[in-house]
Amino acid sequence: MSGPSRPAAGMSWVAVLASAALLAITTGTRQSLGLFVRPLATTGLGIETISLILAIGQFFWGASQPAFGILAERIGTLRVLLLGGILLAVGLALTPFVSSAGGLLASLGILSAVGCGAGSFSLLIGAVSRRVPPAQQPMAAAWINVGGSIGQLVFAPLSQAVIAAAGWASGMWTLAGAALVTLLIARPAVGAGAATEHAGDPAPPLRELLRPAFSSRSYWYLHLGFFTCGFHIAFLVTHLPSEVALCGLSGSAAGIALGIIGFMNIAGTLSIGWLSRRLPLRNLLVTLYLLRVAAIGLYLLSPKTLFTLYAFAAVLGLTWLATVPLTAGLVSKLYGSRHVSTLFGLTFLSHQIGGFFGAWLGGVAVSLTGNYHWIWGLDMVLAALAAIATLPVREAVFIPPGAAAVR
Repeated sequence: MSGPSRPAAGMSWVAVLASAALLAITTGTRQSLGLFVRPLATTGLGIETISLILAIGQFFWGASQPAFGILAERIGTLRVLLLGGILLAVGLALTPFVSSAGGLLASLGILSAVGCGAGSFSLLIGAVSRRVPPAQQPMAAAWINVGGSIGQLVFAPLSQAVIAAAGWASGMWTLAGAALVTLLIARPAVGAGAATEHAGDPAPPLRELLRPAFSSRSYWYLHLGFFTCGFHIAFLVTHLPSEVALCGLSGSAAGIALGIIGFMNIAGTLSIGWLSRRLPLRNLLVTLYLLRVAAIGLYLLSPKTLFTLYAFAAVLGLTWLATVPLTAGLVSKLYGSRHVSTLFGLTFLSHQIGGFFGAWLGGVAVSLTGNYHWIWGLDMVLAALAAIATLPVREAVFIPPGAAAVR
């Protein structure tokens, strides 16, 4: 019995596209904040301090997602998305007015990060997963994920252009204005059945899934792999502009490189969505992590030119956020779609704990050594560990209530 939470297929894809648009805004703003590190440093705060605050933001971005997943089951996804859009806009808009580390922590590290978490991957993918057939869920997640790529493709060069033309404060206010647009697309993103989205759903309560989830090695392997993925992405979005500067390349090259990553991730994510219906999700995930190891190794061995930078960005883009629909698909396979927002949100918390260390240790490295050499090496090791950790993940299909628990 599908119940009111499963509207017609046409409406489902309206929700998919609206969710992709919403994610384009929330993820695009978060993935562009690295462009503000050096401008913010001119206010008297050191790069290490700013990196720590952005690292804390990475953590809050992840920690808020399972919390909002639980809240959405109580008050509805629509209300959570509206609350998130307001928090994101307020946090970004306040940032140019703060002058201390504590103020920056409150605005950029907490308010905007929590607001972004409310309208991020786990909640949107979870809401849409309940509105499409199981076989189409990885592809639907891939299309939503494409929104994040488009957001990066649009907002990174846009932010760089506004910063260059009118200053970093104007760039931050531009992002805040974009955040308000999420309020307009929140309802189509969750579909017409938002008020009764869980009605008629026979899935067990969350507490009955948490015990088998946390006793499952496969679930913890996904957490470990996603931790390393978060380290990789947060390090790059926070410190790629500084890496570009250390290589003696123009400041605009960083915005272009981030845009290339976003553009190439569209191709990578849609390819993964197509392949997910033909190949085991686990094998695809292992391949993505190994591609990162190879890409970083080749970058380190190559001369630092614009061609090298853009080629590196293109390869990274193919793997960038393509891990998200695969990981969400594996969680849904193991535990069903009813609680994907929370269970995948918990794996995304691990992703953002890794993101905390990636953003923070990058700042520590450049402050102590003047470069990122040992962080690049650590990134390669972690990507290899992610591939190894993903190999034993099982792809068992969710067993309905009353049957044996999935292990």
